[in-house]
Amino acid sequence: MRPTSSPILEALNVEVSRNSDIVIENASFSINRGDYVGIVGPNGGGKTTLILALLNFLPHTKGTIRLFGSDIDKFASWEKVAYISQQATNFEKHFPLTVRELVSLGCIRKGNIGRRFEYEDWEAVDESIRFMGLTDVAHRRIGQLSGGQKQRVFVAKALARNPEIIFLDEPVVGVDSATQEKFYKKLSDLNAEKQTTILMVTHDLTSVFCRMSKVLCVNKKVETAQITQELDPNTLLKKAYGEHFHFVFHKHECTGVFERDSR
Repeated sequence: MRPTSSPILEALNVEVSRNSDIVIENASFSINRGDYVGIVGPNGGGKTTLILALLNFLPHTKGTIRLFGSDIDKFASWEKVAYISQQATNFEKHFPLTVRELVSLGCIRKGNIGRRFEYEDWEAVDESIRFMGLTDVAHRRIGQLSGGQKQRVFVAKALARNPEIIFLDEPVVGVDSATQEKFYKKLSDLNAEKQTTILMVTHDLTSVFCRMSKVLCVNKKVETAQITQELDPNTLLKKAYGEHFHFVFHKHECTGVFERDSR
């Protein structure tokens, strides 16, 4: 999918500090509607801090962040935004809710707390479950699922509220490569079919350059680039990982602009 030119998220000269240390410095970039964005960089480089600042969970000490054209401190339409954290699937294995019940929590918003669910609500829940390929396990307890299934459940929960932008922070940590690929494929389908804007922190560089439309390289400073055939990944990635870094593509199932075999 080709993103449109309408900016959905803007950062201008943003600085974020934690414990008096500058973690993000002078970051400027924009995310358009329909972008599929990979956020990459070394451990400790500030990827999660950047996400938390963009969601206003952490204050930025300098600069401007705008979401849907509004200053982040004044933004109120949070029903348009979904966030799936690193810890989303970390819960007790005997957690009593079924997949369908957990996904239905995504329909709860400030204006409908306490209201009985209507047909349209359950229709949205079941459509989200279907889209993420979970219909066969919809009535199973969430604790009975595999790691990859749990990740898809939480994306389905986010989709039930029909968000326009989704933030994911390392959503496939701890699952095998085949499951990761299925998960990334579902996100690609979501981006292409529903035109949902996606920002995802990940260490899977091949998936970023195969599937996504834009990359943010984060190591205190933020370098951004559109992913095209003309882009040299190594030149960009060395700005975050260091001059010693060399990126070699592994064999991959996707058909993006950078697909290559290992060498």
